[in-house]
Amino acid sequence: MQTHWDDIKVFLAVARDESLSRAGKRLRMDPATVGRRIARLEAQYNVPLFVKSPTGYALTDMGERLCLHAERAEQSMQMADEALSGQEGGLSGQIRIGAPDGAANYVLPQVCAEIARKNPDLHIQIVALPRLFSLSKREADFAVAVSRPDTGRLMVQKISDYSLSLAAAKDYLARHAEITTLDALQDHRIVGYISDMIYSKEVDYLGEIDIETPHLASNSVSVQANWIRQGAGIGIVHDFSLPALPGVVKVLPEQFSLQRSFYLLRHEDDKRLERHNRIAEALSDGMRREVARLEALT
Repeated sequence: MQTHWDDIKVFLAVARDESLSRAGKRLRMDPATVGRRIARLEAQYNVPLFVKSPTGYALTDMGERLCLHAERAEQSMQMADEALSGQEGGLSGQIRIGAPDGAANYVLPQVCAEIARKNPDLHIQIVALPRLFSLSKREADFAVAVSRPDTGRLMVQKISDYSLSLAAAKDYLARHAEITTLDALQDHRIVGYISDMIYSKEVDYLGEIDIETPHLASNSVSVQANWIRQGAGIGIVHDFSLPALPGVVKVLPEQFSLQRSFYLLRHEDDKRLERHNRIAEALSDGMRREVARLEALT
């Protein structure tokens, strides 16, 4: 029985996207063609590989078994590409990095621009979303996280610590009485996260200042930062974002500061890929230096 590698790639795309249309978009293929490829595989093995559920296409037990072998085959093909193309020179191909929008907006652009300058054949995508990414479904090749995961087949590498501070626009502070204690914040308009959209306990900042419900809320760090920059209220910002927020200054810096950490995540199966190892090193080193550089400016 001979299985075509192209059919395996289609199978993996449907397994990861749980949808014929999304898999087709990933593969630049018509969904009907994707469905025919899956039907051909199922006929070849004489077993159902997927079951249609209300949420999409779910793997059957046999599909799960095939998926393990398919991922190993994919890994072998990637390693063969590396061996034949050589990675001693510049990096090439495409990588996708998933990151919370604080890192994605204020740190990764500079870091990835430098990596791109050194590797002109490398195509870099940054997915900036305030949520966790599924590396097993290949939503991204790398993910930046604000907490260390304790489940999944992942390689976890700490990148660096970073600091957060209370901040407000100078014109906001000029319009209000001087703030001398944290208790005084109860009398001010507060900017923060939408409570039921907080994706990690590490970004649940307002409990640190005994604020339950912010007056202005967004699931986006950038939206929060822009509200603060426009003088709409006081909020907690990444120190590394302050150089990009003219007119915004720290509030009560000697009384309040938070520290969090960034982690770089990648799928365990990628540890044998020299290309991924080099990219991981470049991302980690670059982010570490850039966070330190930006925080030194505040």
